Amino acid sequence: MTKKVFVSGCYDLLHSGHVEFFRQAAQYGDLYVGIGSDETILHYKNHKTLYPEQERLFMVKAIRYVKDAFINDGDGVMDFISTVERLKPDIFVVNEDGASEEKRRFCEERGIQYIVLQRVPSDGLEARSSTALKRDICQIPTRLDLAGTWIDQPYVSCHAPGWAITISLEPTFEIRERCGLSTSTRNMIRRIWPLHLPDMDPETLAKLVFCFENDPERSDGIISGAQDSIGICMPGLARHYYDKLYWPIKIETCQDDEILSWLENHLVMIPMEPRKLGCSVVEGKDITEPKVKALAKAADDCWNAIMNKDLTAFATAYKASFDAQTAMFPGMIHPKNVIAGEDPQSPTIEDYIEKYSALEDVLAWKMPGAGGGGYLACVVKDTKTFCEQQSEAVSLTIRRK
Repeated sequence: MTKKVFVSGCYDLLHSGHVEFFRQAAQYGDLYVGIGSDETILHYKNHKTLYPEQERLFMVKAIRYVKDAFINDGDGVMDFISTVERLKPDIFVVNEDGASEEKRRFCEERGIQYIVLQRVPSDGLEARSSTALKRDICQIPTRLDLAGTWIDQPYVSCHAPGWAITISLEPTFEIRERCGLSTSTRNMIRRIWPLHLPDMDPETLAKLVFCFENDPERSDGIISGAQDSIGICMPGLARHYYDKLYWPIKIETCQDDEILSWLENHLVMIPMEPRKLGCSVVEGKDITEPKVKALAKAADDCWNAIMNKDLTAFATAYKASFDAQTAMFPGMIHPKNVIAGEDPQSPTIEDYIEKYSALEDVLAWKMPGAGGGGYLACVVKDTKTFCEQQSEAVSLTIRRK
């Protein structure tokens, strides 16, 4: 009897990589495809699909390797659960980018064989991925904060002034929503300049973006931190000094290629679940002068360590900055008001920290932005070696200009 094989994905930018993936998966039996609904993609990735779900369903069904296809009626990264329970497949196939312990455990609990395929293009064709296609279409960078996060809010810097340190990143990976990479600011930029930043003075551009995002008529009363617009718009490495104001009183940058390359050789990101809708990372905050001074000192130490390319000192300061952040905002690790119904078996932030902090090659860790989920941004001994050993790890490319 022919086995049932199941795969699942969005398939919005359908390309030859998807077709080759279907071909490889179909070698194990009759192939059935679960497709993310328009609503799921809107809520999970916070953007509309290029093609509506019925059009995507039509295209996937038309591929000769596919026995049948369905629109998944669940949500989030595990939106296929009810589809699997109806179909009862023998085998669940994922590519290396889509593999996760949660999916593996899901299959083990149901006696389904779990197979991870390497991303290999069909003979004679160029490797394709949705992430790469999106990257080619949109070149708006993102940012990673290295130290001093939260000091850009006056209700923090009023206790003590200090620096925030950011790097501007090329969009060489899928920039997921609610993951601490300033996607709200990035999406604001795309409303004005959809494909790339304009060629103008970076600091002026950053201030324009900050003012555009923080419209005085904004109804929610939230002022986005200036580190987001600065981190995105100013290339290389930057630090910006805050003292009771929303905009920094001074900004310093470093575009020394030797230093930027050194950072790239020691930074990776580990994907976690995005910050849940409705959760709060500021509830339960405890901001005091000693804690803010600890944050400011960690940022000073971090900058000096980077300038000296001192890996041990960098890791120590990087972790000290995160410790200072979470001392003030424990919700970064334990977010409040998470919407009920989440899978209790899903890994927590603490689970990720426990797993990766135990690795010998991991020297320090933090979460980008406000935390609550998204990524674990780690300082490692060597990026290339770490990514070879941990296929889920994301290497970073710092924007030079």
